Amino acid sequence: MPIVPDYTGSKRLAVLIDADNVPRGTLGGIMQEVAIYGTPTVKRIYGDWTGPHIQGWKNSLLENAVTPIQQYSYTTGKNSTDSAMIIDAMDILYTERVDGFVLVSSDSDFTRLAIRLREEGMTVFGIGERKTPAPFIAACDKFIYIENIKQPGDAAAQPAEEPQPAKKKAAPPQTGREEKLPKSLIRLIAQSVADLTENDGDAVYMGELGTLIMKKKPDFDCRNYGFKSLSALIKSIDRFEVDFRQTADPNVKHPYVRDKEA
Repeated sequence: MPIVPDYTGSKRLAVLIDADNVPRGTLGGIMQEVAIYGTPTVKRIYGDWTGPHIQGWKNSLLENAVTPIQQYSYTTGKNSTDSAMIIDAMDILYTERVDGFVLVSSDSDFTRLAIRLREEGMTVFGIGERKTPAPFIAACDKFIYIENIKQPGDAAAQPAEEPQPAKKKAAPPQTGREEKLPKSLIRLIAQSVADLTENDGDAVYMGELGTLIMKKKPDFDCRNYGFKSLSALIKSIDRFEVDFRQTADPNVKHPYVRDKEA
């Protein structure tokens, strides 16, 4: 389960999918992932549905109630779905009652669209493959890699490319796992803890920490490093201490993180 920042929940989302830049067979998993962040009230997928390469989408579209939008390929070698998606996104922005957009593509051509939507106060989620160019990733509030999304029928999500998750052993989960985490990630967590605390050694609420990390690094996802939650990831790092504090509700405790080296 990925981190769910404070801008998620009951948001009404417009899901726009570039069929030319999304692997066939991933639609079901993508829609399940979208449900974590809000309710998809508009669901459209763009492509030249007269082409033989795109016919395999039919069953997935029916199962997920996604509306196909026909866009003819007027010129060989050009992705004609870009303009159609961009035009529809702006129409939805001004005529539909939505709180955010989900742009599903690995194409950097949607970078400016993501920026423009955020300028209008929209929350923008991006979903694409790991080959997605950095500018598009940075333009989104949060970016999710398709390789991390569990597909219906899969036993588990695809493993991350970097770093490779440790093989399961009988040893405690912390043993050796910190060594597989990039030093840049540990620095990012430590700096974020410092940014949220007034005094060295203070603890910060895990939810606030996760939100700040994703603001700094939109493609941050615990699944990239072989973990299911931010709490599990941070617990694997000796530098940080996690403790759970009682709330007004006796059945609810909130996790807090402290940097022991601060």
